[in-house]
Amino acid sequence: MTNTTELHSFLRTRRSIRRFKPDPVPDSIIREILHTATFAPSAHNRQPWRFAVLSNSSVKEKLIDAMEAEFVKDLRRDKLPPQEVEKRIQRSRKRISEAPVVIILSVNMSEMDKYPDTNRKKAEYLIATQSAANAGIQLLLAVHAEGLGGVWVCSPMFAQQVVRDTLDMPASWEPQAMFLLGYPAETPILRERKNLKDITIFQ
Repeated sequence: MTNTTELHSFLRTRRSIRRFKPDPVPDSIIREILHTATFAPSAHNRQPWRFAVLSNSSVKEKLIDAMEAEFVKDLRRDKLPPQEVEKRIQRSRKRISEAPVVIILSVNMSEMDKYPDTNRKKAEYLIATQSAANAGIQLLLAVHAEGLGGVWVCSPMFAQQVVRDTLDMPASWEPQAMFLLGYPAETPILRERKNLKDITIFQ
């Protein structure tokens, strides 16, 4: 039986892994990870998270190509030098293409409460996206539990329609994040944590 100290240690040893071994991840493990992710808390228990799992190289490449076009437009609007644009594009392509598994996390508002006023509409959307984020961290911890590595990537937020169209997702699925998963090919060092006294108020 794992004691409290061991569990806290496990939770604190999760790292963002960006480089993976080429070994495929069995479908049974991916399904176990996703099942665990669905035990995250959600607003009204509506469970508004949705997952698209990509392990096929051609599908990943199709998504990379589609997202790249949007990424390039944004970087050029930022007036970055062409060599910097190319550097960022190639780095992004490499990370996604070399990840054995890519999971797109979306939020689905179709089962959330409907309100006539702007304030509550905004609040309902925020708690739905917070719920999806809860599933995202639960997913990463499940990945860690399986001895795998993973990293959260926010790029789908900047190309939501492109991601949805490319992967033929239902119209109600709004892409929020991308998770790159696989067996770790690196062991990142622990980055310094902010001191609790600087980020907490006890009353």
